[in-house]
Amino acid sequence: MKKMIIPAIIAKSQEEFENNINKVKEHVELIQLDFMDGDFVPNRSIDFDFELPDTDCIFEAHLMVSDPIGWTEKYHDRVDMILAHFESCKDTSEVIEFVRSKNKKVGFVLNPETPVSAIEQYLEDIDQVLIMTVNPGFYGSPFLPEMLEKVSELRKLKPDLDIEVDGGVNDKTIGLVDKAGANMFVSGSYIVKSENVEVAVNNLKKIIS
Repeated sequence: MKKMIIPAIIAKSQEEFENNINKVKEHVELIQLDFMDGDFVPNRSIDFDFELPDTDCIFEAHLMVSDPIGWTEKYHDRVDMILAHFESCKDTSEVIEFVRSKNKKVGFVLNPETPVSAIEQYLEDIDQVLIMTVNPGFYGSPFLPEMLEKVSELRKLKPDLDIEVDGGVNDKTIGLVDKAGANMFVSGSYIVKSENVEVAVNNLKKIIS
């Protein structure tokens, strides 16, 4: 199963959005865009009519929003994968079907308090699960090591599933996440705020190789 290092982008303006993507795009294949609506989480990010800069990267949308279907209706054509927080879905099956109807990959995100059992019945219908190892909505929050058990549980349940971890992932924690069974590693501040993105990405790659 392919392992991937994925920078997470937050932004308050189109200029910041482009600058952050341009900083990382030469060093990764996949970029996560963090959308926050100020309702589902207290902060806001990319809550404007964004335009993607020219890049060969693929994009996944991490929807920290209260209306994942409304977001998908408006912006689905700009991303390749849509990750909705399970906690925000009023009708889980409807969200899966709606994203699929737009010919996009679909996955669920689990907040720290949400058990893996909550999505077990949907595992055959989705492409990916993102386990939050911090409380969502903030850059640079502390890593929650107790979430590693959820990663291991999920890997046992579905050995071929793409399992992504987001939150506090850096050179000190990525080895733990790798050992627990994740294969996709989201790192926000460690990569995007680094002096040298290439060095930061390569540091993480070495640890999980």
